[in-house]
Amino acid sequence: MQEFFIDSDGIKLHAKLELPEGAPERCPLCIVQHGLTGHMEENHIVAVAAALREVGVATLRVEMYGHGKSGGSFARHTLLKWIDNMLDVVDYAQGLDWVTDLYLCGHSQGGLLVMLVAALRPYAFKAIIPMSPAIVIVENALRGNLFGMPFDPVHIPDVITLGNPGDGSGFGISFCGDYFRIAQHIHVDEAIAAYHGPVLLVHGTADEGVPVQDSIDAAAAYEKGQIVLIDGDDHGYHAHLDQVCTAVQEFVRQLG
Repeated sequence: MQEFFIDSDGIKLHAKLELPEGAPERCPLCIVQHGLTGHMEENHIVAVAAALREVGVATLRVEMYGHGKSGGSFARHTLLKWIDNMLDVVDYAQGLDWVTDLYLCGHSQGGLLVMLVAALRPYAFKAIIPMSPAIVIVENALRGNLFGMPFDPVHIPDVITLGNPGDGSGFGISFCGDYFRIAQHIHVDEAIAAYHGPVLLVHGTADEGVPVQDSIDAAAAYEKGQIVLIDGDDHGYHAHLDQVCTAVQEFVRQLG
């Protein structure tokens, strides 16, 4: 395992690169991406990365702007900054001379990021794997809703704080207004139409925060989309993480 930082316009992105056991000199690589408030050591991120290595795919886990050990402030992060970060990560991965094929996998906001970056670099990836992609971020920005807390979607304040620490009313975390202004101008349908490669969506049917119907609709809209529903599982796959890993492995195997 190699642990290092990838430069993204002066922001240091924390990364871990791991090869499959007994890997040949050249093999595929999958970038595995966490979600909102997440990091690379979350159980579902670690497990999916390990599952990929079991089927011969190296993994590159990276923490985006304002998350984990990477630079930047969470309160100033936006999807636009994450997209810029990921494009730099993709450039890094494509510069590795041992990589045969590149995959992109992400969870929640990271899953939405996967869909957006695949649209910008449609020929870079052999396949993409959005896991419970948080398309709802765009929908909520347009409606003026943050985890059930309303705000004015026309006159967005410069700072929106979700609850207060210790009072039980929420996470006590703050978002900049630009997070929502930028999300309002993201067009997921156009991103889906721009990517023509194989797509696997994975989503728990009991997801409490991200509607499973969004993934069902996205899978139908992709040219080569398919979906695996994890029955009764939540957003973080706490009940059936093994089924998520199996679905990812079977998808990669069928691609050959």
